Amino acid sequence: MKQKFYSSKNTVVLIAICLATLMFSLEISSVPVILPTLEKLLNANLRDMQWIMNIYTIGCTTVLMAAGTLADRYGRKRILIITLILFGISSLVCGLAENITILIISRFFQGISGGAMLICQVATLSHQFQEGKERSSAFSIWGIILGIGLGFGPIIGAAVIAILSWKWVFLIHVPIAAIAVLLVYGYVDESKDSDAKKLDIWGMTTLSIAVFGLSYFITQGPDLGFASPIALSIIGATIISFILFLRVEKTNPYPMFDFSVFKIRNFSGAILGSIGMNFSFWPFIIYLPIYYQSCLGYDVVTVGISLLAYTLPTLIIPPFAEYLSVRYRSGIIIPIGLFVIGLGFILMRYGSIAEHASWLTMLPGSLLAGIGLGLTNTPVTNTTTGSVSSNRSGMASGIDMSARLITLSINIALMGFILVEGIFSYLNNAFPGSVEKTTLRLISEKIAAGNFSSLTNDFSKLNTLNSSESVLQAALAHGFEVILLYGGIGVWILAVMSFILFNPRKAESNL
Repeated sequence: MKQKFYSSKNTVVLIAICLATLMFSLEISSVPVILPTLEKLLNANLRDMQWIMNIYTIGCTTVLMAAGTLADRYGRKRILIITLILFGISSLVCGLAENITILIISRFFQGISGGAMLICQVATLSHQFQEGKERSSAFSIWGIILGIGLGFGPIIGAAVIAILSWKWVFLIHVPIAAIAVLLVYGYVDESKDSDAKKLDIWGMTTLSIAVFGLSYFITQGPDLGFASPIALSIIGATIISFILFLRVEKTNPYPMFDFSVFKIRNFSGAILGSIGMNFSFWPFIIYLPIYYQSCLGYDVVTVGISLLAYTLPTLIIPPFAEYLSVRYRSGIIIPIGLFVIGLGFILMRYGSIAEHASWLTMLPGSLLAGIGLGLTNTPVTNTTTGSVSSNRSGMASGIDMSARLITLSINIALMGFILVEGIFSYLNNAFPGSVEKTTLRLISEKIAAGNFSSLTNDFSKLNTLNSSESVLQAALAHGFEVILLYGGIGVWILAVMSFILFNPRKAESNL
């Protein structure tokens, strides 16, 4: 009878943790679908849309390593409840936001609470489910829910905005968070670690400033002027902050990052896999809805359905990837997964420039990119934690997640910059000398955001009003062609680097 009670109790705990997981994953994959709508309704530009996504990942990065320490010191249940409440409140503010500034600020706090919530979920599961079979089953279900949120996020976001409004993509988390809080409060056992380390405040602060500074420099650089005193001051402060971070981590007796783990080849090779997944695949999901809506003219529901080809393989492939890793080693499967992501991007590039481009021409590349992500994700997670001793697995997992989020944040900014530059290059070649560079760049930024309706006056200056729509679409398609080349070639380079780290002798023999 006692065993049955605890089994039922843990079932409720698992439901609560899965609700929190679902909220976190949906905020990554469902929000990109509503960005073109936000651009129209809230008068947002491309940089605003970048910051809506970017600030969430920066917020997650800010607290990622600190959350585990806080949970160990003050109680995992207590911190989980606090993060759930903060996530619900910040989601409420996001949904009620009437302007972009408030939305971006509230997204930052949503990211902070979401990142801390993610770490607390893992710590709570680890404590609550200690028996081997029960523990394995709990983490498997947790991983499936995380995958469902990421995989079905686009269609869920599209359905919500079609039936209700964009606000409910955020507001839906309020009742879910409330239910999760009640379940956690009533059923989760409190746990602490009497040997919890001190909080690495300086490491957390310097790393956050460095990541934010670099993202800000890339995103706002075109407006400020990359060589302007303000921009140079920002990049200078970013470099100084990163140097201070390295020094703090070397001298701190309780560092967030123990850089000695990078001497382990398997760990370093897996971290390159973490970087590779977030170099192109996840940043591109921010921009793909713009391509489908503005280039192909799809409505929001069709966009959500089209994105399923990109995200669903990430849910289906991981069990197969785990089997392959056992049979052929992660050192082979991770570089192969990265290579497949790159191949998917190259195929999407050809699909985007096809004579009659559509979701069908993009389908093979989208599927391959998703398959590559699915092949890479599980082996990376297993290898980063499995290549170090058990007492360092939490720190290794933290470095893995930090590498993913930092790469994602930087490449959201970089892809936006590359998109605008690709569009600018096309327009500059199409209308040489007919308009000032500054005006042409402003036009490029509006095109990159899919904001065609506001370009009538701008294109009248170019005397191309009659053919403006085709010019806009051609320019935007060219920008996406450049992004896809960047994403494909970049992840291929990381695949080669990962393979060399995992297999130094094989790499040398192949040279």
